[in-house]
Amino acid sequence: MSSPHPLNQAVIAQALHDLRNGQLRRCKAMGFGDEELDALKHPALVSVLVNATVSWCSVSVNREVLKRLLSQVHDVEQEIATVDRMLRLGASTEMVSRFYGLTHQEVALRRDILGLPKRKGRYPVLDEAQDAALWEHWKAGITERRIALDDDMAMLALTMDLAKTLKLPMSVIWAAIRNWIDQGTV
Repeated sequence: MSSPHPLNQAVIAQALHDLRNGQLRRCKAMGFGDEELDALKHPALVSVLVNATVSWCSVSVNREVLKRLLSQVHDVEQEIATVDRMLRLGASTEMVSRFYGLTHQEVALRRDILGLPKRKGRYPVLDEAQDAALWEHWKAGITERRIALDDDMAMLALTMDLAKTLKLPMSVIWAAIRNWIDQGTV
């Protein structure tokens, strides 16, 4: 004797769950009509549907939605990698919060996970030589990459690269760049 078709069982279980929770539209969206929904009120008829060995329903895959969901995994992985890189390069909690919406507690946890030392106080300001070097590298970077001054995400990527190249804390570089832009010295 054949066993009941698992897809039938899953669809009935979902339909009964939706009906119990007042989600009539979801049942109709699955393809149930009024007559079939009325049949689900009778345990004997539900038993016939659940125990049917032939599939009376089918599955269709919305490939666009599926692709979008799968790409979100990549986006989340990319976001985690960027946040980790920012923290390793000396980004402040405020920067991470501004760009990625993490709370102070979440940033502190990420720092712990990465084994980064706890910061006490502010980073020192740039000396004249560091400021001049940063200015030259930054100007070259925005010209080479054709970055608009109001493109914060592109500016963030450049800031990470400058922090790595110049071996300066990212938050100090970001503050200097924002100051230059705000003062209109560009």
